[in-house]
Amino acid sequence: MVREATNTLRKSVLWDWLTTVDHKKLAVLYLISGTLFFLKAGLMAVFMRIQLMSPMNDFLSGQTFNEFVTMHGTIMLFLAATPLLFAFMNYIVPLQIGARDVAFPFVNALGFWLFFFGGLLVSLSWFFGGAPDAGWTSYVPLASREYGGIGIDFYVLGLQVSGIGTLVSGINFIVTIINMRAPGMTMMRMPLFCWTTLVTSILIVFAFTPLAAGLALLMLDRMFDGQFFIPGEGGNVVIWQHIFWIFGHPEVYILVLPAFGMISEIIPTFSKKRLFGYTAMVFATLIIGFLGFMVWMHHMFTVGIGPIANSVFAIATMVIGIPTGIKIFNWLFTMWGGKLTFNTAMLCASSFVPTFVLGGVTGVMLAMAPVDHLYHDTYFVVAHFHYIILGGIVLGLIGATFYWYPKMFGHKLNEGLGKLTFWLFYIGFHLTFFVQHILGLIGMPRRVYTYLEDQGMEAMNMVSTIGAFVMSVAIILLVVNVVYSAMKSPKASSDPWDGRTLEWATHTPVPEYNFAQTPQVRSLDPLFYEKIHGDGTMKPAEPVADIHMPNGSIYPFTISLGLFFVGFGFIMLNMEAIISPWIVIAIGGIITFGSMALHSVKEDHGYHITKETVEEIEKEVGTNG
Repeated sequence: MVREATNTLRKSVLWDWLTTVDHKKLAVLYLISGTLFFLKAGLMAVFMRIQLMSPMNDFLSGQTFNEFVTMHGTIMLFLAATPLLFAFMNYIVPLQIGARDVAFPFVNALGFWLFFFGGLLVSLSWFFGGAPDAGWTSYVPLASREYGGIGIDFYVLGLQVSGIGTLVSGINFIVTIINMRAPGMTMMRMPLFCWTTLVTSILIVFAFTPLAAGLALLMLDRMFDGQFFIPGEGGNVVIWQHIFWIFGHPEVYILVLPAFGMISEIIPTFSKKRLFGYTAMVFATLIIGFLGFMVWMHHMFTVGIGPIANSVFAIATMVIGIPTGIKIFNWLFTMWGGKLTFNTAMLCASSFVPTFVLGGVTGVMLAMAPVDHLYHDTYFVVAHFHYIILGGIVLGLIGATFYWYPKMFGHKLNEGLGKLTFWLFYIGFHLTFFVQHILGLIGMPRRVYTYLEDQGMEAMNMVSTIGAFVMSVAIILLVVNVVYSAMKSPKASSDPWDGRTLEWATHTPVPEYNFAQTPQVRSLDPLFYEKIHGDGTMKPAEPVADIHMPNGSIYPFTISLGLFFVGFGFIMLNMEAIISPWIVIAIGGIITFGSMALHSVKEDHGYHITKETVEEIEKEVGTNG
């Protein structure tokens, strides 16, 4: 039976968050979880920089350093950057397209809990014999049962569970953006953040699938005597590299494209101009997504694939710089002649441009196969990668946090603390990673936990470590800002930045139903269009009526919990356990498939928020500003 909101039972706060399918609450869960994983991985990075600040240091052992290298990379890419981007995609995209929720709210919740329990499974490795230690790429034979410890099993099973969550979330975003846009919002009227989310989601579908297959093959090798990556038994270790990088290079764009979208929202708002070359930006995004699958072998130039393959992938890698260049120039032209406001969000967005250009230039250098033979296993690659991932994505995330925080939490972050955070992070970042280019050029190898004296590396490693501490202070200051602003900042208006897109057209805090009436879109930048050509408010595409909403469900949580037990049970096959691993696997399977069965037979039509309740909420919100 469909029930009304006025008849819903009061739920405890914990139960509400465990069962929520509201895209806004799930975004907050992604934000909190991703931040915690980010802080954990960042702490590992600081420990590694302490180890490398002086030659022949013994702060960390070689084994611990290997575990930190592996876990730092794995957490940052899979469990920190991705969920932090998903937080903004979840919260903002439905608002920007004028939707009341995502296409599949249940699947949206399932995606979060699968990610969370997968990340928890990877993290448990510290308590059961040691973390994975074969690098975040987990190359075989280092990751084979012969050489890799129990931590690799946690890596394999944890990323399988987490990856399923990311995969279903990507499918959900594709369906949401294609099918749930407000009337009048054609594809070429969508905000660029929605475009980058759409292309990112397509990349997720095509990139995470081979990763899941590769992890399954590695699991079969490690737990069931498979022979896929064992040369002596007819296997091939290079196949793993192909499988991993067919996922791994699109993963870079899975992370970078949403950051591009964030920058493309922030710069026009604080330049008081429409985004320059919108159509070109859309097609550049599509081209980047396509070419992202055409360049994976530039990670394998030193493997010995041959000159023809190396040449083809070198050319493709250079070509992908063209659509990226289109974006860079369009951001610059958007700012050119604009009425610029350099608050924290705009500082992050504008500084993103030169930082990403420097990372891109070193990428083109690495695209030359003969040169890559010299740079490949040096700190030059570490510097290039971090200029793209950390300098690009984290600057985008910090900018997006300051930009959309008022809409998400009802108040602004403190600008004084924000600008201090930006400058500390920006200076610390360049101190840390710029000198690593030079360290690489003079021959410092990556993934090595110490180095000899009198090689000309001591001073630059010290500078790099100091930069890491400065960045750490910036991140701590950001956390302090969140707490301080929650206590001191006044309530934000619905449109604090004089925004251009639909998320600024609804109330702050955003009601459960997002929009009382679905807006009618008449142009690109629909809210700004109404400010110029209308009365400043969006015209409704429908009368006020009862609004259908989905019920919360505990099943996404229990399905994910069951898969957590299944994964842990498989890991127990390589452990000395008190109880049989198959019992744990069976318990997990019963929880997962039992939850699926109950969900499939239970009739749940959701509930309605009545027209009268909607009018009452709108009146109350309007009265309170």
